[in-house]
Amino acid sequence: MTLPNTLSLARIAAIPLIIYFLLVPGPNYSLIAAAFFALLCLTDLLDGYLARRLDAVSTFGKYIDPLSDKILVISVLLALIETRGVSSIPVMIIAAREFTVTAFRLAAAGENIVIAADWLGKWKTVTQMLAVMFLILSWPYAGIILWIAVLLTLISGLDYIYRSWGKVFGR
Repeated sequence: MTLPNTLSLARIAAIPLIIYFLLVPGPNYSLIAAAFFALLCLTDLLDGYLARRLDAVSTFGKYIDPLSDKILVISVLLALIETRGVSSIPVMIIAAREFTVTAFRLAAAGENIVIAADWLGKWKTVTQMLAVMFLILSWPYAGIILWIAVLLTLISGLDYIYRSWGKVFGR
């Protein structure tokens, strides 16, 4: 188990803390949830940096890192639906894209093919995380940023399917 993979798994393990502070009423709990969310977003940057810096890139890491991001973002968005902080429609679109891309990744893995995320997928993740942060804090323009994230989510998903289709199903 490498340090970057440990950070990705820790990101998943820490999600219940954010959910707790989002769903349980308390003074400044949304600020605490936002702080935890920001910290977990920073671990996403850190694990990628460490994987390259320590030459600790692994096949497991190529799957668990983006999966942990998806679990983090979707979990918090689902909690925000419950608090009425976000509509279910953009969350359903984001979740559907993430499940679809994960299915393609699994199909590729079955063929011993690893299809890495590209710059569009990275921008999608950053925009989703930014939108979630704005939503947690109920900041202005949170809805606009969320819909920009949805648009990038759809575009990057279509791009991923386009890039991977021939590699996975064209054999």
